Amino acid sequence: MRINFNLLWAFFLISFGVLSQETNSPPFGKGLFNLVGQDSSWTMKVGTRMQILATSNWGVIDGNIVNPEQNFLIRRARLKFDGYAYSPKLEYKLELGLSNRDLSGGSQFTSNSPRYIYDAVVKWNFHKNFVLWFGQTKLPGNIERVISSANLMQVDRSLLNSRFNIDRDMGFQLRHHHYVSDKFLIREIFALSQGEGRNITTGNLGGHQYTSRLELLPFGTFESKGDYKGSDQKREQTPKLMLAATYDINKNAVKTRSNQGSYMFTDYGFYETDISTLYVDAMFKYNGFSFMGEYAHRSAKDPLAKNLDGTLTGDEVQVGNGLNLQTGYLFKNDWEISGRFTTIKLDREITGINPQSQYTFGLSKYIVGHSLKVQTDLSYLSEETGNDALMYRLQLDIHF
Repeated sequence: MRINFNLLWAFFLISFGVLSQETNSPPFGKGLFNLVGQDSSWTMKVGTRMQILATSNWGVIDGNIVNPEQNFLIRRARLKFDGYAYSPKLEYKLELGLSNRDLSGGSQFTSNSPRYIYDAVVKWNFHKNFVLWFGQTKLPGNIERVISSANLMQVDRSLLNSRFNIDRDMGFQLRHHHYVSDKFLIREIFALSQGEGRNITTGNLGGHQYTSRLELLPFGTFESKGDYKGSDQKREQTPKLMLAATYDINKNAVKTRSNQGSYMFTDYGFYETDISTLYVDAMFKYNGFSFMGEYAHRSAKDPLAKNLDGTLTGDEVQVGNGLNLQTGYLFKNDWEISGRFTTIKLDREITGINPQSQYTFGLSKYIVGHSLKVQTDLSYLSEETGNDALMYRLQLDIHF
């Protein structure tokens, strides 16, 4: 507890103890306050958010609802700091997680410490439309993962994201954009990362991870970066579309889901294999209507982990496909209805996991956009040759 207290105390001293700087109180949802250096050579926006979640789960056997379970928890609690240092061309972002779910995952690979840090990244606009990122942050994977959990249309992300996302990692990203006509925008992203996931202290255990993403926006940019937000909060006056594809390869990966999942231990160390992931996704918005689609495919050079003598260890790469389709309509009174269909088909012969399909109906009330909202959804999970399940969730999201 001393470590947690000291960490929080240090950041509050930084945030509230800089008496010599100008402090501006922004509107609700735009940060707690903004700090600006006396010579305008640096800025810092301080923000925080939390999600309070209630969940109920039931099994469905032969049409009967059985085995009810309930859970109440702080799903997320975050501190956020961002701004620029020395020049507006050198931006930074720091995000810390404080809830138990945020900190989970401590192991020998994180020095047996909680994983406080989500983002710690510097972004340098070194030439025209080129920006170089360095640090730990989200990789340019599937669109649903890149959308902040504070800006989701439904209570949480889909099964596709939980099975196939490549999350955060430490390394470099080079980003560029250009227009091929008055409105047609193209964005290119390339990332070179360690390939082990976030907050790893043991260094690179296998090879490195390489990620490339291409985004096409034929009708121009979305209002307020709406291509990276759920729901058409700005009620786009003209149709807006983003089409994108990502290819990721993790050379000599040692985890079951590229840089995610569990480590593949053997009698000689770690099992290593090349793991590739392909994403194709789309985002469309117009006048309160929104649609998001994602397809994911993961393959591996040799998905079955083996010991030195060739015997199987019992670990395997989670190879297969996933499809996620989500749509919603935001009424003018800021109520929104949404629906989502997700299907996951891992290679059953390799993984032993049956195909799954999930149907979700959501209802949201936006009080102050994504900054203050109440969301609820009901999901039905169908598993081939397995037991079905029903899940209800209710969540309050507040974002300063």
